[in-house]
Amino acid sequence: MKKRYFLIACISCFLFSSFIAKAQNFNANDLDWTEDWTNFSPNRTNYPEAEEKLPNIIDTHTFLTNDVVYLISGDVYVTNNASLTIQEGTVVRCDYENPANLIITKGSKLIAAGSKASPIVFTSAKPPKSRNSGDWGGIIIAGSATVNTVSGGGSIDGDFLPQYSVYGGNYDEEETTVLRYVRIEYPGNQTKRKQGINGLSLYALGTSSIIEDVMVSYAGKDSYDIHGGKNNLKNLISYKAVDDDYQVAEGFRGTFNQIMAVRHPYINSPQGSYALEVDGYNKQTGYIRPNFTTDVTITNATFVNLSDKSNYQHTTAAISIKHSGTAYVNNSKISGFSDIVKFDNTYTSLAIMKKAFMMDNSFFNIHGTGVEIENTAIKGTQDILKYNRFTKDFVSVNDLFNDPQNKVSPRFNLKQSLNNYMVMQ
Repeated sequence: MKKRYFLIACISCFLFSSFIAKAQNFNANDLDWTEDWTNFSPNRTNYPEAEEKLPNIIDTHTFLTNDVVYLISGDVYVTNNASLTIQEGTVVRCDYENPANLIITKGSKLIAAGSKASPIVFTSAKPPKSRNSGDWGGIIIAGSATVNTVSGGGSIDGDFLPQYSVYGGNYDEEETTVLRYVRIEYPGNQTKRKQGINGLSLYALGTSSIIEDVMVSYAGKDSYDIHGGKNNLKNLISYKAVDDDYQVAEGFRGTFNQIMAVRHPYINSPQGSYALEVDGYNKQTGYIRPNFTTDVTITNATFVNLSDKSNYQHTTAAISIKHSGTAYVNNSKISGFSDIVKFDNTYTSLAIMKKAFMMDNSFFNIHGTGVEIENTAIKGTQDILKYNRFTKDFVSVNDLFNDPQNKVSPRFNLKQSLNNYMVMQ
């Protein structure tokens, strides 16, 4: 019996030592992938004026070249199974007086493959120093993959033309879109449509789609809004969104690798804004497969609210998880928020919470207790955050990170070695 207990103790020590060893390399997860193609000060950029306006219906294969600057005004629909292909380095200006939306309808395709040296840019038609969050609408892509609703699909948000608004099906391997090295600046308009439009909306995304190296900055609503489908996305940036940075819903299942969300404590939605919102199912439309609610894995994330001790009281939890959604976060940094995760009342016990949310090998710096719950009768919720390092007291953003507010390329390397911080066990 003594030998058995000794063996168990040795295994436990080995596992914990392995965690510490991994954690020692944690801060080496830098942000080199953000260099050269991003723009953290788009209001200073002098983009050329638009030369050619896109038609409101694109029903044949169309190619946009980088020697022309294009204008989108109002709703532009890509229909009839057509492909809209955009050359690297192309600039698309987006109308703010008649707020622009680019809608890729089910069966059609957007292929926007920029490069690190020549990204594709969708930006406000306003001149420098006058652009604002929500100047125009956003990019909406409807696919044919599985969606966990009663009908197996839905209608895209925003009151668009009904014949162009459907999404969902059973074509899970679809190449719904290809987005590489794309910047989307000042989207999220809420004036033309009461519900508002998000920066990049992806509906029923197929597994053959490619979404990588995309930056959404100064969105007036969510930066990324994903409904259903399945995909592995990587190298995404959300910068100073008003609403959520990443929202996943309606049974989306997939991974996010190397993503960033940078928030400001004074930029928030009245309903609450989160770096990540996981919505297990659509409360209005219901679901048909109880074992396929939204499930997302987040790796190498940097979720930072640029708060300090004078304004941190305006922050919310970093992650909201509701309606039986599930999420796993690992090897990530979360700083400047009130808590790590907020659960709604569909999580009725600690055991259910532990199955729904797990975080490990990560670092956090918060000013709350860590876990916010609607069902206050549940005790022991801090156990959810085991095996992560954290600051004993809240630390202001400029004291914690090396260069977090750099206007060219912000950096979020910890000033102190990770081993100087507490560890939950």
